[in-house]
Amino acid sequence: MKNADHEDASYRYSVPILAWDFHYEYVNELKAIVSDLKKLHDISTQYSWNEKELEIEERIKNEVVVITDLNLKIVFASSKIKRMTGYTEAEVLGNTPKMFQGPETCPSALKEIREAIQLKTAFEKTIENYKKNGKMYSCHISGFPVYNAKGEVSHFIAFERNAFSA
Repeated sequence: MKNADHEDASYRYSVPILAWDFHYEYVNELKAIVSDLKKLHDISTQYSWNEKELEIEERIKNEVVVITDLNLKIVFASSKIKRMTGYTEAEVLGNTPKMFQGPETCPSALKEIREAIQLKTAFEKTIENYKKNGKMYSCHISGFPVYNAKGEVSHFIAFERNAFSA
C-alpha cells in the first residue's frame, strides 16, 4: 500500500512535458522581445528619439517592428519578422521593404505609401506581401516618420501584422 501512495503522490506533482514546451517557447519569446527592445533602445539613444512617444514597448509584443533609414533601407526588424515572412532580421537588413512585394501587391496602395513617406506623414494600409517561400499574405502596416530631438525626420517605423488578426 505504501508504493501505491507514492505513485499517487508523484502523479499529483508531475508536470506534463507539453507544459514545459509551452514554457520554453514563452521564455524564448520573452528573451527575443527583451533583445529587440535593447536594440531599439540603442538606436533610439543614438538618434535621440522619444521612445515613449513611439509606443514600441506595447506594440512589439504583438506586431513586427521594421525601421528604415531615410533611403528606406531596413536598419532594424524585430524577431517576429521570421514568423511573419520567413526571413530573419539578418536577411532583411540593408534591403528595402520592396523585398516583400510581388505580382499581387496593389500598385495604388504602394503609391499611397510612397506619397506618405515623401510627405513624411503617417499611413495605414493593408497590402499583399510575399514570404520567403513565395506564399502571399495580407499585411496590415501602420507607418510613420520618426523625429529626433532636433525635430528632423531620421527614420521611418512600421508596425506590421497579418491582416487576418487585425
